[in-house]
Amino acid sequence: MRRRLLAATVAATLAALLVPLLASPADAHEEKTVGKYHFVVGFGDEPAYAGEKNSVQLLLADANDKAVTDLTNTLKVQVTTGDAQPLALAMEPNFEVGEFGTPGDYRAFFIPTAPGSYSFHFTGSIKGQKLDQTFKSGPQSFSDIDDSAQVQYPVKQPTGAQLATRADRDTARVDAALTAERDQANDDASSARTLAIIGLIVGALGLLAAIVALMGGRRSPAQGPAAPDTTARQDATR
Repeated sequence: MRRRLLAATVAATLAALLVPLLASPADAHEEKTVGKYHFVVGFGDEPAYAGEKNSVQLLLADANDKAVTDLTNTLKVQVTTGDAQPLALAMEPNFEVGEFGTPGDYRAFFIPTAPGSYSFHFTGSIKGQKLDQTFKSGPQSFSDIDDSAQVQYPVKQPTGAQLATRADRDTARVDAALTAERDQANDDASSARTLAIIGLIVGALGLLAAIVALMGGRRSPAQGPAAPDTTARQDATR
């Protein structure tokens, strides 16, 4: 009885020790056989949060589950989410055989800035084999990008999308204010031009009136001498 209890205890202890060893970063990844190769794809760090550095991770093995360690730069990946334009990246080894990392672990690092579902579209070739495969995050695949506010403590920081929205609002306010000031300045300038034109017209009329008055004053003495007084002559004759 004691032996059975001891054996059960040992087995349970070994199982508990082996679980962490058997677990791997690819537990939440999507696995797919692509031609002669075995793909395990997901985010390099999971759970994956918006605003945090992450990577497209590809664990690549051949048909015999032997890690492919000599992949050259013939494999590309495009990252997409929502309506955003695709981000093209190159897959690079994240290991050095006998030195560090897991053989066959290839990465393309980037910073996802918005929560949601992401797709990884692989194109190019592996040792001459053409490929065109898409892996999409989701409940049955690898992790989506989560909002980092869920795990922020004690102060929640705004996300990149929130900062961008605020910046857009502030920019719109500044543009509206500048437009209003420009319109006011244009109105003021237009009013000033109108007043200046009116002033010029009034001045011109005043000058014209002065000229007319001056010309009229010069004409008065030129009307000639007064007619002789015939009445006095008639009296003298009488």
